[in-house]
Amino acid sequence: MHDLTRLKPVLFVGGKGGVGKSTTASALALSASRRGQRTLLISTDPAHNLGDLFHTRLSDEPVEVRSNLSVMELDPEKESERYIAQVKANIQGHVKATMIDEVHRQMDMAKSSPGADEAAMFDRIVSILLEERPKFDHVIFDTAPTGHTLRLMSLPEMMGVWMDGMLERRRKTNEDYTQLLNDGEPVDDPIFDTLQARREKFVKVREILLDKTVTGFLFVMNPERLPIEEARRGVATLRRHDIPVEGVVVNKVIPSDVDGQFFVKRKAQQEQYLAQIDEAFAGLPQLRLPLLEEDISTTDHLDRMAEVLDQAVVMD
Repeated sequence: MHDLTRLKPVLFVGGKGGVGKSTTASALALSASRRGQRTLLISTDPAHNLGDLFHTRLSDEPVEVRSNLSVMELDPEKESERYIAQVKANIQGHVKATMIDEVHRQMDMAKSSPGADEAAMFDRIVSILLEERPKFDHVIFDTAPTGHTLRLMSLPEMMGVWMDGMLERRRKTNEDYTQLLNDGEPVDDPIFDTLQARREKFVKVREILLDKTVTGFLFVMNPERLPIEEARRGVATLRRHDIPVEGVVVNKVIPSDVDGQFFVKRKAQQEQYLAQIDEAFAGLPQLRLPLLEEDISTTDHLDRMAEVLDQAVVMD
């Protein structure tokens, strides 16, 4: 039997908004930390829930909330500012003084361009995977709703191709400059070196994301039509990019011992959706979590959720 609670070193928890991604990711992180495994839980969703779940003020740096468990929330706007500041620092000294103000103005305008937040968020995730991951046994990402996350997960491949194009153009420019103006001597090009270093980081992160022994993506859904369809499309997209899918979590399953006409009807409808899930995600490990009597609003509730998760049976 495949045990979804025995986590890969890197786990992304995704799905449609409102299906319980944050509580599932938090329960998995708690479960791992209680087994003595050093765990880092990170929210990349602009609508953060982790601080509310743990009743703790969080930031973009790890905050220890339990023994062996640290949590952080990444702010897309702040990451964009950090990213632009880094780009400005990289080009400082490589642009004429008369042009630097205009270049900075263009960089500041780029912060509001489409995809800027995702590029900045991806850059921070790259840093976390390369720099923070060695400090922990598990790094768990509580992600934004599916569409945003899928674009983020496809960035290593797309940006790698884009960087290859930039490096090739830069290399050709340097070769022309060497032949025409520098008597055949190689040109020292710090910008090329910077681009090459970033390209190597993307390669390393792509290797991490594609390594089935290291990384997994876990889809959370409710037994309802729209979350099922969104998860189905998400699994197909990740597979096209060769990103390993760890399994699915079906959240808020109505217990079999419910009574009352309302719940009996809901239960009958839910059985149809559970059958659809079995068919749509055949071959993937599946974990079903029950609909609880109360909302997850306290740390005690979160601990109870972790216990339920540990006791749940994984279906192959």
